[in-house]
Amino acid sequence: MTRQLANPSPEAQFLKKLHRSYALYTLGVLMFIVTLGLLEGMGLRKVYIGTVFLLVTVAVYAVIGIFCRTTDANEYYVAGRRVPAFYNGMAVAADWMSAASFIGLVGTLYLGGYAGLAFIMGWTGGFCLVGVLIVPYLRKLNHYTIPDFFADRYEGHAPRVISALAAIIVSFIYVVAQIYGVGLISTRLTGVAFEIGIFLGLGGVLLCSFLGGMRAVTWTQVAQYIVIIVAFLVPACWLSFKHTGHLLPQWGATVQLQKLSQREAALLIDPAELQVIDIYKLRIRELDVKLGNPVAAMAQDRLLASRKITELKARGALNHEVYAAEKALNLLPRDEATAKRQWTQARDHALARAKPLGAMPQHTGQFSADAQGEAHSKSSFELTRENFLALMFCLMVGTASLPHLLTRFYTTASVKETRRSVSWSLFFILLVYLTIPAVAIAVKYEIFTHLVGTAFDKLPAWLMQWSRVDGSLASVVDVNKDGVLQLAELNLSSDIIMLSIPEMVGLPYVITGLVAVGGLAAALSTADGLLITIASALSHDLYFKTIAPQATTIARVMVSKVLLLIVALLAAYVAAQKPGDIVFLVTAAFSLAAATLFPSLLLGIFWRRANSWGAIAAMLSGAGITMYYMVCNHPWLRGIWGIVTPVDLWWGIAPLAAGVFGVPLGLAVLVVVSLCTPLPSLKAQKVMDQMHA
Repeated sequence: MTRQLANPSPEAQFLKKLHRSYALYTLGVLMFIVTLGLLEGMGLRKVYIGTVFLLVTVAVYAVIGIFCRTTDANEYYVAGRRVPAFYNGMAVAADWMSAASFIGLVGTLYLGGYAGLAFIMGWTGGFCLVGVLIVPYLRKLNHYTIPDFFADRYEGHAPRVISALAAIIVSFIYVVAQIYGVGLISTRLTGVAFEIGIFLGLGGVLLCSFLGGMRAVTWTQVAQYIVIIVAFLVPACWLSFKHTGHLLPQWGATVQLQKLSQREAALLIDPAELQVIDIYKLRIRELDVKLGNPVAAMAQDRLLASRKITELKARGALNHEVYAAEKALNLLPRDEATAKRQWTQARDHALARAKPLGAMPQHTGQFSADAQGEAHSKSSFELTRENFLALMFCLMVGTASLPHLLTRFYTTASVKETRRSVSWSLFFILLVYLTIPAVAIAVKYEIFTHLVGTAFDKLPAWLMQWSRVDGSLASVVDVNKDGVLQLAELNLSSDIIMLSIPEMVGLPYVITGLVAVGGLAAALSTADGLLITIASALSHDLYFKTIAPQATTIARVMVSKVLLLIVALLAAYVAAQKPGDIVFLVTAAFSLAAATLFPSLLLGIFWRRANSWGAIAAMLSGAGITMYYMVCNHPWLRGIWGIVTPVDLWWGIAPLAAGVFGVPLGLAVLVVVSLCTPLPSLKAQKVMDQMHA
């Protein structure tokens, strides 16, 4: 016993070293924040604070990546399978705490109220599925990737290739959302153009994942989680203390919600708000007339614009007034198709703004209608409830199907450690997720009470700065010309709510920088894991296992690194096109992952009769119906594909919950096709026995 205490095992020494290293790192993070705070008090400019935050954090992550560089396949793909459960839990939490969670989720609950809880319930519920149904069984097989499981369990190259392609597509959609978030944060911190901001952040991603693969990504993600939790809880607790006197946001949320409900009731009957709504309703009627006779409307608009220019010149108006009138004339649509498109977009915008509370539901309302009301209200209530449940289902099942998440649990030393790792992951995630609803309530009260009603010439700087970055992120228009901001005149994107909290409540700018680097850490950590998943699917599953099985270990790792670089640059290019908000992209990835992979994963683990023909048919049918439904019904995807036919929602289900059709179809197809085709081989049966041993 004395000898054992004097000579601790290598595992104990490794764990002790990790504890010491990350304790020093945490202390360093806190000292760095305090130092910048002191420098701000001494007059350091905001742009320098933001730049230092960005460069230092990215440099730290890059240094970890450099020190963890490797060409060993076991280290590169699964971090040597020796990551302790506690630290793997932190890494998984960072991998999971994407830009959608850190940046977008507070904004989603701010805009959607109760409906936004579908994201929290779906994502956290999904971890229960991961821990109970999936990863303990997959870990027993000692694979590198999820397509490895499909190849072993379903025998052959076809299941591997299809599942690898699914992993690539799902992860690519997801990583575009993360890089889009990187661009937003980098722009906010440094003031550079959005496109340049994307590539600044991308450098940190590549230096972590390119050099050291999963080994570097794991230890970087642990460091990033520490930044994430500090960056989220500091402003959340500060905001709660300002409004309620309680440091814990959850503690004062009930009182805050009552105040918010009272403020909502006042805004619903506010004369100025009703005036703005009436103006938007008038615009809708005018646009309906224009769309009814576009040729005559175009001629009338040009005539009125020309007359205005003539009148301005006749009375000797200032040059900038004449220039503005001439610019307005030149911007008028020149053909009927363009006119219809512009007027339809304007009508859709006016239709949204003509609703009470800026088109947001009352925060305490479960759904957007009254279950005890008239027939139309009951129908609307049922529809919104069904969409809530459908979205929650897709997020839950999608969580249990995401390749980059499942692969993280291959890095632990044993099945027992894997189960413990899932528990730690859920704990670290809940630290943030249980705080988000309370923060959303506090932010909404802040905006409704202190921002709405402010004179336009006294609007806060943060609002104007975001509007200059991109008008779709923040915009204000004095519709009724009273010089005071009404809620119906304010448009905020969900992507900027969390990033704006520190300035919104008057905190030092160093806290704004801290929140931004927290969001950056969330986006970079997830992007690292996703890029590794894509590169592994391309190099290990498609190149090594399918095309060049004789390739050496070094060749495989080098191919992975080159492909990772290419994919990262391609994702950055797509993100620079601003394809949609972060939550939209992430939710689409979840639906697609659920429909494509979950049926074959689940039945491959628990049903011996499932065979390769069934799995192939299930993956193709699930992916096909999900993609078809999203492309035909989501506005952004319809625009890309030029679809002009009317939207056709099945049972009223929103396109982002398309996985609710793909998952049952995939399960049914897998069962039917498997029963109609030969039994799985003895090799597949042995894989089943190994998983359940």
